[in-house]
Amino acid sequence: MSWVLLRGLTREARHWGDFADQLARALPGSAQETTQVLALDLPGNGAFHQEASPTTVTAMADFARAQLLARGLPPPYRIVAMSLGGMVAADWALRHPQEVDRLVLVNTSMRPLGSVTERLRPGNWLPLALVAARWNNATHAARAEHTIHRLTCNRATQEDADIAAWTQIRKDAPVSAANAWRQLKAAAAFTMTAPPPCPTLVLSSAADHLVHPRCSARLADAWQVAHHIHPWAGHDLPHDDADWVCRRIADWVEVS
Repeated sequence: MSWVLLRGLTREARHWGDFADQLARALPGSAQETTQVLALDLPGNGAFHQEASPTTVTAMADFARAQLLARGLPPPYRIVAMSLGGMVAADWALRHPQEVDRLVLVNTSMRPLGSVTERLRPGNWLPLALVAARWNNATHAARAEHTIHRLTCNRATQEDADIAAWTQIRKDAPVSAANAWRQLKAAAAFTMTAPPPCPTLVLSSAADHLVHPRCSARLADAWQVAHHIHPWAGHDLPHDDADWVCRRIADWVEVS
């Protein structure tokens, strides 16, 4: 059984850090023996940064599915996804229910369960606009990553190391401004009214300053699925408290 990790807007596999290894170790013993955890890049990001990002979440999901088949990894899959990646995973699980065995959604949002100002809180509009204005300027890479860190992470104990690593990723595999815009357009337009049929776990952060946590609460309530709320982490919950995320997933797998 493969566990698949999907990141959010303009982010890639390396932004998970060592989360894949942490999750593999945290899973129940019987699951560890037959499980691999791998992070995928969406088109326009990471290994595929030179490709054009689709303007629909559905096309992103189809791209991710094709990646796994190309690697010789047949379904079913278990998917852990955050933000835009969560929309991709939910669409995937709804359209291809035979391929997704379990779904973990982290700080994601979708219409009609979140308004525009909840899915991207207004206090972030100006700083993100300033980042966008200098998006392709290499001299501003570290400044851009500093802003992203401030908006998405509440754990700052390794901030300098994080920004250095993220700046290097930005230089290695730069996401174009056009691709960032396409991904934002896809996320803003995504609508999902029916829940996927697989077991689903929602994880959210009470102190998410980017996306209002009520988006996750509404989703969990509408779909009638398990929901755990972290008390202090930011939008990038796996960055801020990976141990907590892994424990919640492992406990859920063990009892369900």
